[in-house]
Amino acid sequence: MTMTETKENYDLTPRIAPNLDRHLVFPILEFLQERVLYPDEQILKKKIELLNNTNMVDYAMDIHKSLYHTEDAPQDMVERRAEVVARLKSLEEAAAPLVTFLLNPNALQELRADKQYNLQMLKERYQIGPDQIEALYQYAKFQFECGNYSGAADYLYQYRTLCSNLERSLSALWGKLASEILMQNWDIALEELNRLKEIIDSKSFSSPLNQVQNRIWLMHWGLYIFFNHDNGRTQIIDLFNQDKYLNAIQTSAPHLLRYLATAFIVNKRRRPQLKEFIKVIQQEHYSYKDPIIDFLACVFVNYDFDGAQKKMKECEEVIVNDPFLGKRVEDGNFSTVPLRDEFLENARLFIFETYCKIHQRIDMGVLAEKLNLNYEEAERWIENLIRTSKLDAKIDSKSGTVIMEPTQPNVHEQLINHTKALSGRTYKLVTQLVEHTQGQAAR
Repeated sequence: MTMTETKENYDLTPRIAPNLDRHLVFPILEFLQERVLYPDEQILKKKIELLNNTNMVDYAMDIHKSLYHTEDAPQDMVERRAEVVARLKSLEEAAAPLVTFLLNPNALQELRADKQYNLQMLKERYQIGPDQIEALYQYAKFQFECGNYSGAADYLYQYRTLCSNLERSLSALWGKLASEILMQNWDIALEELNRLKEIIDSKSFSSPLNQVQNRIWLMHWGLYIFFNHDNGRTQIIDLFNQDKYLNAIQTSAPHLLRYLATAFIVNKRRRPQLKEFIKVIQQEHYSYKDPIIDFLACVFVNYDFDGAQKKMKECEEVIVNDPFLGKRVEDGNFSTVPLRDEFLENARLFIFETYCKIHQRIDMGVLAEKLNLNYEEAERWIENLIRTSKLDAKIDSKSGTVIMEPTQPNVHEQLINHTKALSGRTYKLVTQLVEHTQGQAAR
């Protein structure tokens, strides 16, 4: 794909897409097409390329007709459609005994929490065995490939209640998560994400690298949830900021720092954890460049407030053009306002708070320039901070300055913060000791 150089540098699609199921890439391409970030022809060709390995043949035909301005679909697509229909019918017949059972409310009441009992009961009373259960998985997977995410989600859920193969059950859970994301069922998707995380963190993988890769996939898929779920901006910090996940980001997926940094900026409840994240920024911002990362480095590492003010403009463009940060679906309408405005407001607050720690008396004109506001806007903004008790200062209108009131350190708060830090380090040491002991025992 080609695009203007600046926007191309901002677009993370080439880094993100390889870590997603191909069905999860379609919403990104739709976003890029809506934003006209690439020529329409390139987007359509990418869509067809993705669709070639799915069963969404009708969709591929529609795109082909749109791309080449024709009413005729190529013969290979027509033949492929016939194959898909025949295969779907075959799988439907193979899964029919179990599907019929699952659609019968009275029969479902015979199921218990004991998986082994259920398998035995199905075999004895309904002649449903491993072959029919496997057929249900194949049928659900085929439904997913056809784009029937609702049907796939239902059948994959039922399959997991009967499946005794751990690897196949894990595969079904990934499919269930993708289905819920694509249907925008954010509450259920978050539940499935957390369920997957528990398995990934506790499962014995063939190699540590395999486990790291699963964590990277989980974080990428989670981006859809974190910036759509009501509590997502807290959830992303809770997940990405864990040592094992943060290490995976730093070693294999530094581009994910954009989303963690954004969450820290817009989430005031996680402000106490920002200090530790700034240390990560110090380590990474020379090797990985991103306007949002650079903004935090300007404010908290280099105290370059002029640079931070310039970076804010770049950050705004990044957010508007990012598929996860720049899109909100409200009654089908495309909107980029909420996160962008919230980001800019908090970014100004970061600049202001940090600048005030260095200067006791601040010229209003200089401050307005650094906040990217005119004089009147800056004055109203600061007055509002003082009025809402977010700022311990006063405005000297005659001299056109803001005078910061001296604050004494709260010994009680300092003690609590130190205790929290000590508790966190103790927990980390104990966890490492347990993992080491388990590793030795396994040898």
